Amino acid sequence: MANKGFLDIIKKKYGDGNYDGDQFGGAGGHDGSGPPQDNPANFMFATGIECSYPTIQKGKVRRDQLRECGHYDRWKEDLGLVKEMGLNVLRYGLPYYSIHQAPGKFDWSFADEVMREIKRLKITPILDLMHFGVPDWIENFQNPELPIHFADYAAAVADRYPWVRFYTPVNEIYVTARISAKDGVWNEQLKTDKGFVTALKHCAAASIMANQQIAKRRNDCVIVQSESAEFTHELYAKPSPQVALENELRFLSLDLLYANPPSATVGMYLLDNGMSREEYNWFMAGKPPGYQIMGNDYYGRNERIRLADGSIQTSMDVLGWYEITKDYYERYRMPVMHTETNVFEADQAPIWLYKQWVGVMKMRRDGVPVLGFTWYSLIDQIDWDSQLGELNNHVNECGLFDLDRKPRPVAEAYKSLLNEFGQITVVPYGEVLELTDRPARLKVQV
Repeated sequence: MANKGFLDIIKKKYGDGNYDGDQFGGAGGHDGSGPPQDNPANFMFATGIECSYPTIQKGKVRRDQLRECGHYDRWKEDLGLVKEMGLNVLRYGLPYYSIHQAPGKFDWSFADEVMREIKRLKITPILDLMHFGVPDWIENFQNPELPIHFADYAAAVADRYPWVRFYTPVNEIYVTARISAKDGVWNEQLKTDKGFVTALKHCAAASIMANQQIAKRRNDCVIVQSESAEFTHELYAKPSPQVALENELRFLSLDLLYANPPSATVGMYLLDNGMSREEYNWFMAGKPPGYQIMGNDYYGRNERIRLADGSIQTSMDVLGWYEITKDYYERYRMPVMHTETNVFEADQAPIWLYKQWVGVMKMRRDGVPVLGFTWYSLIDQIDWDSQLGELNNHVNECGLFDLDRKPRPVAEAYKSLLNEFGQITVVPYGEVLELTDRPARLKVQV
């Protein structure tokens, strides 16, 4: 007996390392590879269908990407491509501007067809309710009645499709307000700080009111708040107050949504530009209901460098999604999802995809709960190189598929990623956690 080691004894009784039970999460357990399963425990791999619909030229032209990219004619084919990719989650936006025709009046003809097919295909939609535009009768984001009208729309959607659990009430609130009312490109086309603050507070209030109406009807709702992860670098010997303020304002929409008091500088900026003390206190009263996920959209063009002569250059991935999103996570301590990314150069898309996934894995290994990833979008887009401000009909080659619905190289790259990681859980060792459909109730952060 003394001449035998413990391994000799184990192997004699149990065989050569093939120990009973080891396949149940032990050394012989599954590594998380394989296509995504229809399982709520899985990490959410997703794509999206580009659905922006702002107006330009002082409201005379509606840029509806669902129309311009052919989705209204090929929606069934597009949903089939989602399943062909092996994906079960889709960021999907119904055309709010055309559905909500007047107070209390809705046209569900297109929505009913497509939602029926989404349900039949067992795709989980993250339903995007407002994407850069409003119905003509609301006019634009300066209208103080927007929150109540939008809340009515959200209630109607939740009533009509009670099986939907995941929502993005207002997509990219900060970008909506900035491009519409500070940069002067869309909708009201203002270039003022007051216009920006007005648009932002109306969109944030609309999101909160919509969130409340959804939660009244679906108290286990999951709100994925998609927001642009931004940063401006500056090559100045002395930092400028302008850029410092810009880098604080990028948090403002989420500060208002999540009742996180902004800095004194931003607080004074709000009060100086049209937000009342009563409105501020309303936003700071508490977080919206339901389960909240902080979605961070990241494109290389989200990072900018301001040179000493005042010119702005796109910096492409200096800090990257990981570093910028970490700033957002440390500020809010909310579960995270990478909700949008792409590049306009089709040949560069696979390596960009891999770089984004490296950031996601690093974030998860650092203990941050990253619950999902999205390549945006399923098909190519039109004129996003000019932020939809110019009618050039220029194809942005950023989709998993081109406008003829032929796969681009990034589609195969994404499939390889899915085959390698498609069955990992929403958080490491997530199988041990309860995935519940009970109403949301806890608001603690510890």
